[in-house]
Amino acid sequence: MPHQGEILQEAIKNSGISITRIVDELGITRPTIYRKFKEDTLDYSFVKKVGDIIGYDFSEDFTVVQQGVLPLVSQTVTNTVAHNVTPKLAALQAADSDPVKQLLALQTKYIALLEAYNELLLKVYGPK
Repeated sequence: MPHQGEILQEAIKNSGISITRIVDELGITRPTIYRKFKEDTLDYSFVKKVGDIIGYDFSEDFTVVQQGVLPLVSQTVTNTVAHNVTPKLAALQAADSDPVKQLLALQTKYIALLEAYNELLLKVYGPK
């Protein structure tokens, strides 16, 4: 069964819309979207934005059953500084003794934090 990143990649490929256009509209870089293609789980708001751009509804692809077998749990994180910033979903991993899994979870959190920071910068300062 393909993971969420692979499903996202396939939907983008089938849409015929260029990666360049998608990353421009999302305000991210090409390496960021390619990293997303490798992730097992994706942030709901990110998938929704991509779906809006390519005109695709991912609700059939990301079923409740698929979400139930994933190792990550989502938690809403709110920004108290700006009221217009939408809540983000942060990935939290259950305690695990495997250092590789812990490192991958930290990497996922770090990338999500960087992307949230970039979005905040875009909202505060606008596009280039």
